[in-house]
Amino acid sequence: MKTKVAPLLALRYLTGKKSHSAVNTIAIVAICGVAIATAALICVLSVFNGFRDVLTERLDRLSPDLIVIPKEGKTFSASDSLTSSINRFKNVKIAMEALEDQALVIVNSQELPVRVLGINPVDYRKLTAIDSLLLDGSKPLSATTADESANSPALLSIGVASRTNLFRTDEKLLIFAPKRIGRFNPANPAAGFITDSLTVSGVFQSDQAAFDNDVIITEIETVRNLLMRDDDEASAIMIALQPGSDIPAAKQQISRFVGNDFKVLDRAEQQSDNFRMIQIEKWMTYLLLFFIVIVASFNIISALCVLVIEKEGAMRTMRALGMSRSRIGKIFAWESIFVTLAGGISGILLGTLLVILQERFGFIKLNAPSDTLIITAYPVRLIISDIFVSLLPIILTGLATAGISYKFAKSRS
Repeated sequence: MKTKVAPLLALRYLTGKKSHSAVNTIAIVAICGVAIATAALICVLSVFNGFRDVLTERLDRLSPDLIVIPKEGKTFSASDSLTSSINRFKNVKIAMEALEDQALVIVNSQELPVRVLGINPVDYRKLTAIDSLLLDGSKPLSATTADESANSPALLSIGVASRTNLFRTDEKLLIFAPKRIGRFNPANPAAGFITDSLTVSGVFQSDQAAFDNDVIITEIETVRNLLMRDDDEASAIMIALQPGSDIPAAKQQISRFVGNDFKVLDRAEQQSDNFRMIQIEKWMTYLLLFFIVIVASFNIISALCVLVIEKEGAMRTMRALGMSRSRIGKIFAWESIFVTLAGGISGILLGTLLVILQERFGFIKLNAPSDTLIITAYPVRLIISDIFVSLLPIILTGLATAGISYKFAKSRS
């Protein structure tokens, strides 16, 4: 008898009438167990993809497409000439110098450590979507002119505004930074700081902790004076690319131009901690569900063992007709593969359907007041590669259960 008859007999045994209805019930339970675990894999991986997309969308508003930073040290010199050179690239929409460092804000005798970001207000509004993040009553950040107050305008993150209670525009705040040059005098600690005054232009909220907790945005000249930096010093060059540009190609091109003393980071690399955490959580959850699929496979082994016992009479007949024990074992190995595939394919179809329904209708909501959330339903996005990843435990389970079924049937024939 040819080997190809084995899968046909396996399919016949699986779908045919059994002498005990419990055998069919056990097989159905085994298929459902694998299907549910596989569907859970698809759904969970899609949810993590959705949260990654939400994070990326929020970062799009404040993070530039690319950013150039020094490999060593906080700042670098000749930033103006380097920025001008990058601006001449065809795929660069705008490049802008930025200077960021730690500072201290004092409002009504309340001290608050902050990160002060100095930028060109006009270019920054073109490079980011900062205006769309302003709270009601806020004024867009603009450069000071000769007839305006000597105080530079500043945008406060929602975290700074909440802790200092500075929500109204045109309010003043004092900002301090330690002097980089000179000796510290313990008798007069205040002399070791440079002080400046800022005028609140508005408050922004990005719903990202990296920006909302402690950031103050103001003019780069003000920050350079506060930090005692030269006029051509910066800590980064922010770059916005032309719409439709190939970001990896542009990153590689700019990296070659700036040389080995600088790093060029895309959006994901700028917030690598957040993205890395999502990826770690995603694959840790995958491993947990992977083991659940393996546990579900024990039902398959039980169902096949019961079926082998139920078909002992048929196996004796096949042995009498000259079929070898090895070929009898292959029949039940194929049966194990069929059960696993039935569960796995059903689970993939079920999981894909649930993801599509959630993406379209959002019927599974987040458990929190809607006015405190930027999204109300669990975000999902199905990636084809995740389907193939979900097939891995099914394949491994199918091979393992097929091997066990083969040996058990061979020993009972």
